Amino acid sequence: MEEENVFLGKTEEEAIQEGLMTLAISRSEAEIEVIEEGKKRLFGSTRWKVRVTKKSVSDGTRAAQFVEGLLAILKTDGKCEVVAEDESIKIEIKSENSSKVIGKHGDVLDAIQCLAGAVANIGRDSYKKVVVDCENYRSQREETLRNLADRLAKKAVALGRKIALEPMNPYERRIIHSALVGKNVRTVSEGKEPARYIVIVPDNADPNDKGIRDDRRRGGRDGKRYDRRGDRRERGGRDERRGPRPSGGAKRGKKEIHFGAFLGNSGAGKAENTAPATPDKEQK
Repeated sequence: MEEENVFLGKTEEEAIQEGLMTLAISRSEAEIEVIEEGKKRLFGSTRWKVRVTKKSVSDGTRAAQFVEGLLAILKTDGKCEVVAEDESIKIEIKSENSSKVIGKHGDVLDAIQCLAGAVANIGRDSYKKVVVDCENYRSQREETLRNLADRLAKKAVALGRKIALEPMNPYERRIIHSALVGKNVRTVSEGKEPARYIVIVPDNADPNDKGIRDDRRRGGRDGKRYDRRGDRRERGGRDERRGPRPSGGAKRGKKEIHFGAFLGNSGAGKAENTAPATPDKEQK
């Protein structure tokens, strides 16, 4: 009975190459064990016997290989390195076009991370967290969010008013929640994904206060208009959300209602989200 993954050859290298070709793997992917060395005899010789098997790939390596393949499909150069694989998996992407890998506010990087997490956890009984980073973006973003949270918390306490932040993903909301523990404020989350956002509530807030918005968005201190993510909006002569001015002489029909992107605002000036505030599960 032939042994599994055992290959013969006149020389050690010939036996190894036979195994690599049969398994269709490269030498770097193979584990090689010499079972019996070839020997010369008076009449002929015995052949080399080696066992060649494919190396087992770790969850992190499998995810990193997937990300590299994904970047190739996106026609973006990039190499992945697994820098940690203990309690959680951390994959670092190195690319000359890092802005394309990260995307606006990290949206592309978050999508890559979500897919990498799904690949890494195939066949696992318990979920293992996967973090994908590029050019140290995660730590820089965390520092930005912590500074923002501290600034807005001080403002909320000084004014005695609630302040609603821009919509954020669960990872970023966790950073805000943890940053404001013990800062004379509490944080609650409102809205539904993907527009779920945090409201900073100071201890001295009026219970009937409807709150104000983070002034990085619409109607900020500089008087400019911003979209819900805090980016400055390009404006023409009129607010672009209202559309073009009706042609001269045309009678107006029913008043149009224009819904905002953040708290359900309308052109009629209603700005209150009636959905009750609920704590984020990420606070737990």
